[in-house]
Amino acid sequence: MSLRLMVTGCNGQLGKAIYQLTKDDEAYEYIGSDVPELDITDSEAIIEYVRKIKPDVIINCAAATNVDGCEKEEDKAFRINALGPRNLAVAATEADAKLVHISTDYVFPGDGDTPRRETDPTGPKSAYGRTKAAGEEFVKQFAKKWFIIRTAWLYGDGKNFVRTMLRLSETHDTISVVDDQLGNPTSALELARAVLKLAPTQCYGLYHGTCEGICSWADLTEEIFRIKGIGTKVERISSAEYKKRNPESADRPSFSALEKMMFRLNLDYRFKDWKEALEEYLREDQ
Repeated sequence: MSLRLMVTGCNGQLGKAIYQLTKDDEAYEYIGSDVPELDITDSEAIIEYVRKIKPDVIINCAAATNVDGCEKEEDKAFRINALGPRNLAVAATEADAKLVHISTDYVFPGDGDTPRRETDPTGPKSAYGRTKAAGEEFVKQFAKKWFIIRTAWLYGDGKNFVRTMLRLSETHDTISVVDDQLGNPTSALELARAVLKLAPTQCYGLYHGTCEGICSWADLTEEIFRIKGIGTKVERISSAEYKKRNPESADRPSFSALEKMMFRLNLDYRFKDWKEALEEYLREDQ
């Protein structure tokens, strides 16, 4: 009996990665949806769709992730990042389906120097973080069988930081990159593997899902160029200098690394180191 997966936001990086892992595996039946076919902010449409599909697991990869855009249009971001998960939680409960909801490191304030655990208090500083935190609360409130996975610095098949740096390197001898924001670069493929590890279980609750190891955006860029043999140099700049050059940009966390305590203790599961995952991605992303 295959596990019937309903994946929202299927055209995003994580949705595509889950499809790649399940398309040839008889253990799964992948049913992807995205706007305009399915709008998670439409509660009636979600209920009707879930009744028709009858999924075993709903995996919510849909989100408004443009941090600067969320700051300018917080109401719109709230509809997608908070009301959307609420609608999916209500529909999942009615269908007796599990809900896997993807959240973010931005629910934390981004200070300190110790990786945040699942049990640590949140305190988002940005509109993106606030709306994603609200989405988490709705999932906890309305879903019966739920997993929340917070991830960070995601890259995969789509627009992302890694591809942006590669594109800029084609026309620049030097690229300025922030070196005082630290976090966990995470491959969408690695996150998809973790989602599929978790989804068949009844180990419900809150998880952190990122690759192992901590680095800055400048460190990440230098590693990209090293792996690809690119000669472009990285000019390390501060967040304050970046803000001076880009005054419209929203503030980013200075330290947003996550501790994977629940995956480790509950499932004895560990993610790849960020350098190993990055090398796998760059090898396959031709």
